[in-house]
Amino acid sequence: MMNGIVVVDKAAGFTSHDVVAKMRGICGQRKIGHTGTLDPMATGVLPVCLGNATKLCDMLADKDKEYVARLLLGVETDTQDVTGQVTARRDVALTEEQVRSAAASFVGEYLQVPPMYSALKVDGKKLYELARAGKEVERKARPVEIRELEILDCRLPEVGLRVVCSKGTYIRTLCADMGERLGCGGTMKSLRRTRVGGFSLEGAYLLEELQQRKDAGSLQSAVLSTESVFDGCPVLHVSEGACRLLDNGNAVLPGQTAEQRAYEEGQWVRMHRPDGSFAGIYAYETARGWYRPVKMFLEKE
Repeated sequence: MMNGIVVVDKAAGFTSHDVVAKMRGICGQRKIGHTGTLDPMATGVLPVCLGNATKLCDMLADKDKEYVARLLLGVETDTQDVTGQVTARRDVALTEEQVRSAAASFVGEYLQVPPMYSALKVDGKKLYELARAGKEVERKARPVEIRELEILDCRLPEVGLRVVCSKGTYIRTLCADMGERLGCGGTMKSLRRTRVGGFSLEGAYLLEELQQRKDAGSLQSAVLSTESVFDGCPVLHVSEGACRLLDNGNAVLPGQTAEQRAYEEGQWVRMHRPDGSFAGIYAYETARGWYRPVKMFLEKE
């Protein structure tokens, strides 16, 4: 079984679950998960976790994300993107300065109401299932953060955007909210995710490319190690006598490592076995004077 992360460049028309299903066929294993849903019309970065890296799915979903999108002003749809039914059309009598001012007003935290066409659940039912049944329910606004919002081009009624945002941000809702603030309505015409945390398009592969690598016997070269996600964390090696503690997911004392070093409170470290294999992420607790496990990856890579 392969362990690690493959950064997929998702093509339009595929759901994130479609990508996982394709990857199961390519990799020949069931233990695979994705790290955050992309709408079928969207393309771009979708990290897919294999084997022991599936334990990273929730951690990677929390990372900030970068998108390139096109906003179409003067049009509103029920899905907040061009795949939906048009609900309103308005003239766009705006200047580029007005568009830039509106975009700037969204930088920082703002309360965003999740769209009806989303996978969020209300009373156990996904919102998009209710929407398809013609039902609309009240959704609570949630705080999201727009860290960067750059106007790439302004060829009205279309606007090119680059957005860096927190988890849980809906770019199509941002497009609709910008249109509302400008008084003419808006919908998302296209969306490409260019980065998730430290994973970018530069290291991403189309599914066809991964299939070609499998056929050529070089698929493993596209797999990033599970440990690579934590490259910024220092490494400690447990002693032979403490290896059993590590393999059981127990706490480890600084004196039970080759480095015999105690870091500051809460510092994450990569804990290695004596043979150098990665076992898990630990955090130092000054009160107890030990490293406690944060996330274990006990299957050897």
